Amino acid sequence: MSDDIKPRLRVPATATKGEVVEVKTLVTHPMENGLRKDADGKVVPRLIVNALKVAYNDKPVLDVKLEPAIAANPFLSFFVRVEESGTLRLTWTDDRSQSWTAESRIEVS
Repeated sequence: MSDDIKPRLRVPATATKGEVVEVKTLVTHPMENGLRKDADGKVVPRLIVNALKVAYNDKPVLDVKLEPAIAANPFLSFFVRVEESGTLRLTWTDDRSQSWTAESRIEVS
């Protein structure tokens, strides 16, 4: 399953100093909440993306804890003020402690 999981990240490539930019991210993940039963009547174990950590130039920007009620393939949008050029890094983590990272560079003028 981990080969199918893909984080996506969309941010502007350029910004002006002090600009607030929108960050859009989606991770492709089936998000089993632990309540569904399979064809044999057995409970499918919980396996969700439970955390998203965001850093800009290695400084924490956002730390999100996700719960079982979130949909499969979660999409999040948020805003970040950029003061200098740098790299925005998002790391998604699931219940098995597997993680996936997406990065994007923003050039500030």
